[in-house]
Amino acid sequence: MADLLIVDDEPDILETLPDVLHKWGHRTFVAKNGVEGLRIFSEQHIDFVITDMKMPEMDGMELMQSILAKDSSAMIIFLTGYPSLDTAITALRSGAYDYLVKPINLDELKLRIERGLERKEHIKSLFLVKGLNWALLLSIPLWLLLGIILAKLLR
Repeated sequence: MADLLIVDDEPDILETLPDVLHKWGHRTFVAKNGVEGLRIFSEQHIDFVITDMKMPEMDGMELMQSILAKDSSAMIIFLTGYPSLDTAITALRSGAYDYLVKPINLDELKLRIERGLERKEHIKSLFLVKGLNWALLLSIPLWLLLGIILAKLLR
């Protein structure tokens, strides 16, 4: 189960998508604009953000930049009813995990969320392994020193 934030100014999306995500086993939070979405992201533990590109007050790109400034590992999927290659490239290069066109194909969305959550878990595991490697490397000189001291004491 993951905590997902849906940010969109379309009431239909805010009414139907949370029900679908809940059926898939996720907990959802909804926001009708970027400002509200950023507030919820700051107050809650959010695993994944699904946001519209064009919204009043704060658009999706501004929201993503603010979220990534708070958490560089945040997973963000953009939804848009106005697709363009330039917008998709800009979003992905700026840190978005994915980019989907409305109307949403729910099977595709489910697959992208699952893959994104798996990627996030792999990244967490990688940091743990790196930390353990450093701990081992740093402890080797201490064990060598302890061995030398014990060898001299036991002579």
